[in-house]
Amino acid sequence: MNAWRFLHAADIHLDSALRGLDLYEGAPVEEIRGATRRAFDRLIALAIDERVDFVLIAGDLYDGDWKDYNTGLYFNKCMTRLKEAGIRVFLITGNHDAASQITRSLRLPDNVTQFSSREPQTEILDDLGVAIHAQGFARRAVTDDLSLAYPRAEPGFFNIGMLHTCLDGKPGHEPYAPCHVDGLRSKGYDYWALGHVHQREIVAKEPWIVFPGNIQGRHICETGAKGCTLVSVDEGRVVAVEPRELDVMRWAWCRLDASGCADVDEIHQRLAERLRRLLDEADGRPVAARLSIEGVSSAHAELHAARDHWEQEYRALASGLGGAGIWLEKVVFATRAMLSIDDALARDDVLGGLLGAVQALELDEASLQSLADALLPLRKKLPAELLMGEDAFDPTDRNVLKDSLEDIKALLLTRLLSRETAV
Repeated sequence: MNAWRFLHAADIHLDSALRGLDLYEGAPVEEIRGATRRAFDRLIALAIDERVDFVLIAGDLYDGDWKDYNTGLYFNKCMTRLKEAGIRVFLITGNHDAASQITRSLRLPDNVTQFSSREPQTEILDDLGVAIHAQGFARRAVTDDLSLAYPRAEPGFFNIGMLHTCLDGKPGHEPYAPCHVDGLRSKGYDYWALGHVHQREIVAKEPWIVFPGNIQGRHICETGAKGCTLVSVDEGRVVAVEPRELDVMRWAWCRLDASGCADVDEIHQRLAERLRRLLDEADGRPVAARLSIEGVSSAHAELHAARDHWEQEYRALASGLGGAGIWLEKVVFATRAMLSIDDALARDDVLGGLLGAVQALELDEASLQSLADALLPLRKKLPAELLMGEDAFDPTDRNVLKDSLEDIKALLLTRLLSRETAV
């Protein structure tokens, strides 16, 4: 067969809970609970509709040990649908569903091949002229470069490598099965189907080295479109690598610049327009958004004087927009007052001197290191998701400490000027 296609997916996290939306009235709880299954249903439907020859799942099919057998029964039912369509499935375990993590098991349908977690294994598809090389995780924390033991490419075959890996390190992801692009290239494969990193990325094209991302965002650190990759091969060459969206609910970060807004009414109007755009961009999907209101605004004092009121006001605005629905996962008030610090610093009095002293505060390298060391026990207690993704927060990071000092200085300056103004 000269032309054929396959789907490359990873990080399914079946039955993983979506976090951050079940804490307030009106949250779409049922949609949240079923999101990963419904996204997986879309993957199965896509494979059948596109008549692909096989599906690759590059690790983290599950989110951990099953609570009961329902998760396994659901997966087997999906695999049976693919079997009836003549579609084979090849999968490896990742850190979340490592052999040591899953205590329950069910016999898989015979169209499904799960690769060994002890050593690299090769499956030959003679009808397509394909060789698939892969190894799963035997335990959650694999810190060795598994790719080193992968065999060289099979001559005369289209060679695919499957690997769950952080590659050469990705921000917000545990450093599991690290490897390097040059090491992957040295195997002579035509396509590397990677998993573990939840953001889609084409790392290289010669050969193709691809992270498809996860199929459904699960929290605010996993924003934007999510799905899988459809790969077309003709005469032994990759001719198309196409992202296909599968997510049924989308996460977004809504940063609203309130600069120039004269009052809260203008902020309300600007926010309504921004939220409508988010809904349009989601193409019919419900949206879970984190709202951050930023910038220098004359409405700063009114916003901060009644944060709870305005938070509920903005939640009501979002839920009333109609369409597929948009819900606010969190509301952050990060505006600043319109005060002239430069004029205040030029004053020749006690307040001017105090403001100057605050403005001049700095942390030298020794102080930064000492502070980072003191905060290390706190970092170890933080949940993993807080240290990951776009919204990552590492209290020991020197840039975070420097930024925090600037925030403290701005807060002190604003408070001092506000008191002066009140007097």
